[in-house]
Amino acid sequence: MGNWYVAAKKADFDKWGREFHISPVLARIIRNRDLTERKQVRQFLYGTLEDCYSPWLLKDMDKAVEVLLDALEQDKTIRVIGDYDVDGICSAYILTKGLKCLGAKVDTAIPHRIRDGYGLNEHLIEMAKEDGVELIITCDNGIAAVQQIELAASLGIDVIVTDHHEVPYVTEEGVEPSRRELLPPALAVVDPKRADCNYPFKGICGGVVAFKFMQAVLDRVQIAPGKTAETLVDTMEELLEFAAFSTVCDVMELKDENRIIVKEGLKRMRNSRNLGLTALMEVNGLDPSKLSAYHLGFVLGPCLNATGRLDTAKRALELLQSDTKMEAMTAAKELTELNNSRKNLTLLGVEQAESYIKEHHMEDDKVLVVYLPEVHESLAGIIAGRIREHYNRPTFILTKGEEGVKGSGRSIDNYHMFDAMTQVQQLFTKYGGHKLAAGLSMEEENVGRLREKLNGNCHLTEEDFVPKIHIDIPMPLAYANEKLAEELELLEPFGVGNPKPLFAQKDLIFLSGFKMGANQTSARFRVRTPEGGTEQMVMFRNLELFEEFLDEKYGTGSAGRLYGGDGDFVVSVVYQLGLNTYRGKTEKQLIIQHYC
Repeated sequence: MGNWYVAAKKADFDKWGREFHISPVLARIIRNRDLTERKQVRQFLYGTLEDCYSPWLLKDMDKAVEVLLDALEQDKTIRVIGDYDVDGICSAYILTKGLKCLGAKVDTAIPHRIRDGYGLNEHLIEMAKEDGVELIITCDNGIAAVQQIELAASLGIDVIVTDHHEVPYVTEEGVEPSRRELLPPALAVVDPKRADCNYPFKGICGGVVAFKFMQAVLDRVQIAPGKTAETLVDTMEELLEFAAFSTVCDVMELKDENRIIVKEGLKRMRNSRNLGLTALMEVNGLDPSKLSAYHLGFVLGPCLNATGRLDTAKRALELLQSDTKMEAMTAAKELTELNNSRKNLTLLGVEQAESYIKEHHMEDDKVLVVYLPEVHESLAGIIAGRIREHYNRPTFILTKGEEGVKGSGRSIDNYHMFDAMTQVQQLFTKYGGHKLAAGLSMEEENVGRLREKLNGNCHLTEEDFVPKIHIDIPMPLAYANEKLAEELELLEPFGVGNPKPLFAQKDLIFLSGFKMGANQTSARFRVRTPEGGTEQMVMFRNLELFEEFLDEKYGTGSAGRLYGGDGDFVVSVVYQLGLNTYRGKTEKQLIIQHYC
C-alpha cells in the first residue's frame, strides 16, 4: 500500500487565490507541483503558445535549418527516418508533412522492429543510397548512430539528427573524472540533452524537437509555389496535435512548455482535420469533445504502438497520412484489432515473467533481469512496465531475436537506467535510452552477467522500493464538492509531473457496497464520515486486493458482509475528486486510490 506523505510546501495560498482567481485549495495543489514564482503559476494556469521557447535556443538549430534550406533550394531527395513507437511515428509524420508543405521531395522510412532494430542502421543507410537519397533527417533517434552516420557520409549522404535521448558518453579518468559526449558526425545534431545545449527545458520528446525544427524552418523559408502563408499556418496547427500526442505517449513530464503543448494540442485534436486521427477516435468510441491526455496515452497511443510491435509501424504512419475517410477507417480498424491482439499476448507475457521471477529466486534482486526467449520481442517494453509497476523495481525484459538477445527496460525514479547501462556497456552490442526507459541488444551468453553486474553496481535501498504516495491535502469528504471538482479541471491535462490531485481522510466507516461492471471488477461503497455524514465512493482498480485487505484486517467474510450491507469497517483512504456524467446528469465522483 506504500508510504503516505502529506505535502507541506509553503506559500501565501490566500494571496495566490486572490491574484489568480482560484481557491486556496487549488493554490496549494499548484505549489505542490514545485511552482514557487508568480510567473510560473500564471503560465501553469493560463499559459499560451507564446510562452513556449524559441526553437532557435536549441543547439545546432541554425545549422540544421541552413542544411535543409540548401537541400530545398537544390531540390535534393530527402528521407525522414523515424522509429516504431508513437513518438517516432508522430515525429516522422511532423517532418514529412511539414516538408511536403514546403514543396520538398521527401519520403519516410520507419525501421522494422525485428529486421532493423531501433533507430539508424547500416541497412537503412544502404537502402537510402540505392534510392538516391541525398539528405537523411532522423527523428526520435540518431544520437547514438556514430558508425551509421559515418557510413552515410562515406556514401555522400548528408545527415541531420533530431533526437531527445541521452547522448552516449565515456567517463575519462583524472583528478576529477569527467564525461566526454560521443556526438554523431552529422552536419547538425539537434538534441536538448546535449551538455552544450542551453535550451531552457530539457524534457521535450522527439515529436516536439521535430515540431521546433519545422517552426525554425518556417521562420526562414520562402513560400513554395502553390502554397500560401495560410496553408503553412494550418499545417503547423495540425502538426501541433502530433507534438502533443508524442509528449503524452512518450511519458514526458507535463511541466513547463510540455503542459502548454499538450493543452493546446488537445484543443485542436477535438476538431482535428487529420482523417486518420478522427477515424481512430471513432473506431475506439471516443467523443472528440471530451478527449483527454488519458485517451492519448491509454487508448489511441497503444493502437499506434501495436503496429510497431506486431506488424510494421508504417501502417500507423499510413493511417495518419490517409487521404479519404474510407481509407482512414479501414486502417483504424486494423490498428485497433492489432492492439486487441497485443493485449492478450501481453497478459500471457506478464504471467511468464512472474513465473520466471519465482523460479529464479529473484526476490532479493534490486534490478530484475528477466529472460523470456519465447515472448515476441516487441512486447518486452510493455511487459517490463507491468512488472516494474508490480514490484516497484527497475526491470529489464529480454527476448530472443533473430540476431541475439533484445530487450527493453523500465525504471523507477531513484534509478537512472541509462547511466546504469553505461557502466556495463561492454555487455551490449547496442543500447540507448534515458533515465526511466531503455532498449538494448546483446549476446545470449551475457544475460547472466547482466543480472549479476547490474545488481552488483546497484545502490538502491529497501526504502527506495516502497511506493511513495504523495497526498496533496488531507481533506474531509464534505469539502470535496462539485464546485471544487469543476475548479480542478483548471489543472488539466494530467499526467507524469502533473498527476491528478490526491486527498485523504482518516477513519471512514464502510457501511455497504455493491459491485459494478460486466466483470464485477469495480464497486460503489457507502461510507460514513467522522462528522456523521454519508458519502458514496467508487473503486475501479484492484478490488480483489481491497477485499483481501478487509478479510485480513477484520476477519474472513468481512468483504461479503460489506456487500450484504452489514459493514462497520474503519478504513482511511486516499481519494481523487472528479465529475461523472451519466444519462445526462453530472455529479461529483470520489474515487478511492489507496487505503489502510
